[in-house]
Amino acid sequence: MATSTAWGLTIRWPDQGVSDMGYVETEHAGGTRFRLFPQLPSLTQQQEPETVWVTSPAGTVGPGPADHRMYVVDPVGKDRAYGYYPGPRGSTVHYRPPWQGPVFPQASPDADGHFDHIEPGSYQFQQAHAFGSIRFTMDIWERYFERPLGFHFRDHYDQLEIVFLRGLDNAFAGFGSIEIGSYTLKTGDLVEFGLSFDVLSHEFGHLIIYNEIGLPSTTDANGEYFGFHESAADMVALISLAHFDSAVVGLLEATSGNLYCFNRLNRFGEVSDNEQLRSASNSTTLYEFEHGWEKEHKLSEVMTGALFDIWVDVFHENLLDRGLISHALEDLSDRLEGDPNYQQVIQPLFDAAYAQNPGGFADALIASRDYMGFAMAEVWTRLSLDTLDYADVYHTFMAVDHTMTGGQYHRIIALNMERRGIGRITAGPRLAPPDEKSHAFSSRIAVPDEGHHCCGGGVPYAVRRALALGQ
Repeated sequence: MATSTAWGLTIRWPDQGVSDMGYVETEHAGGTRFRLFPQLPSLTQQQEPETVWVTSPAGTVGPGPADHRMYVVDPVGKDRAYGYYPGPRGSTVHYRPPWQGPVFPQASPDADGHFDHIEPGSYQFQQAHAFGSIRFTMDIWERYFERPLGFHFRDHYDQLEIVFLRGLDNAFAGFGSIEIGSYTLKTGDLVEFGLSFDVLSHEFGHLIIYNEIGLPSTTDANGEYFGFHESAADMVALISLAHFDSAVVGLLEATSGNLYCFNRLNRFGEVSDNEQLRSASNSTTLYEFEHGWEKEHKLSEVMTGALFDIWVDVFHENLLDRGLISHALEDLSDRLEGDPNYQQVIQPLFDAAYAQNPGGFADALIASRDYMGFAMAEVWTRLSLDTLDYADVYHTFMAVDHTMTGGQYHRIIALNMERRGIGRITAGPRLAPPDEKSHAFSSRIAVPDEGHHCCGGGVPYAVRRALALGQ
């Protein structure tokens, strides 16, 4: 095991090699191999799937795939998502894991216990891809939290069920499960979310927040919690994506380190070459929601945008500290941010700097990635459901940075938070009830009261309200 005390935290992770480019290889000695697409294979920039290792020892992941933390099922005949549904005579029925019906043929390991032999194009590859994506994300974030991650449903289930519901126009984390559907493009083509690392990692991010911070009991909870929740899941996906060798190299080769250009790092849940669910690099501010909000995904762009900007600025500071860019370039990039001429002026300067030392740029990106990963894990650990709003996230981040760096990035954090209105104003009230796309307030994720598996007073308030609203 390698040990580091960077940023004032005790960090331990398995020994890992460093490639000639300077980025961290994903191999874990004795682990299990999977092949994953960092982003959907339908994108022209995506090449072959990348081989990664998860920490489950080879030989311990069985057909499904399945290990002691999670398992995949690909049901035959499952016609609706898990959740609470109206039952007979006014009762409420909780439809929940485990699926006990028939399943499609399962992905199975090879003789050495690995899953990287399965070729794309089959249900079995999707099954292995879904398991590998979520397990890889868990490994990444257990490193950042420096401890095993639990589930908010741990009193009911020991394992997470990863279940396909083909035809479901969504993917979402719930009570005991992550359900995987698909997305229909404007062209009518179907995109399988089982092949989207972005989406799967994002959904696991929801489970991290459910466990670490909790679930709101009513829709009257501070509205910024709901935006924060989506933003946190986005950051889990964004930081996890930067653990793929091909993503790091491809990102730098495409941008020369100018991360504000339209690229794979700042686009979430990409479903085609010109269509994505949302973007990390955005100009959304809290002032737009001062009088109220409707969609938590839109509200989340405020926090995600601020955190992405902080990441980019930390990356620039790392480049500057390593002598890879000049003070003049960093200052010009800061001053022109948001200017319509930004790309025209800045890109040639980054191209020239990157060409001098590509490996150094990769090292700086990895360092900034890990700073954000350890910082986010510590921020989420310290937050409380009772007081959580965007200002609380901002001030907690400042305190965490003081612990990690002695306050080295205080100016960067404050600037990027406050220019979006965070710490200055708060979002207004929810203007419309949550719809079926809401993740943080949904009957899907509610934990049943002890001793009550359906109906009556044992149904959580969030479920009764959701059912009353027709969700």
